[in-house]
Amino acid sequence: MELEKNSTSTLVAAVALIDRDAKVLMQRRPFGAMHGGLWEFPGGKVDPGETPESAAVREIAEELTLTVSADDLRPIGFASHVSAAGGGALTILLFGCRLWRGSPVALSADELAWVAASELSALDMPPLDYPLAEQLGQMVFHNLL
Repeated sequence: MELEKNSTSTLVAAVALIDRDAKVLMQRRPFGAMHGGLWEFPGGKVDPGETPESAAVREIAEELTLTVSADDLRPIGFASHVSAAGGGALTILLFGCRLWRGSPVALSADELAWVAASELSALDMPPLDYPLAEQLGQMVFHNLL
């Protein structure tokens, strides 16, 4: 589907924080928000003039109080969707990260959980998170992270 020239496009940088046991930190969206109650990878919109990596670093600090380095982010994949209702396009870039400083605190989520990469698809997630979880699972399964 082609975008109309006046439609908007939103770019989101998300991060799969992966611990020593290959579990991924997921956050549950606040129930009053869009996709409320669903599990997602932490992250957020890329601001104008910002790289996806710097947005990922900023968002992890803002949402989880963790410090990550852009050098420790590894590209996993992406998922995108164009709204048929004229709402524009949404593209989520997923990075993997195994190194961070601090302990996660849910500042913008209702709950945090460490989930095995192989079990991510069993979570209730927004639609674009499913292909991201699949891409991440393949990377973890093949020890590419």
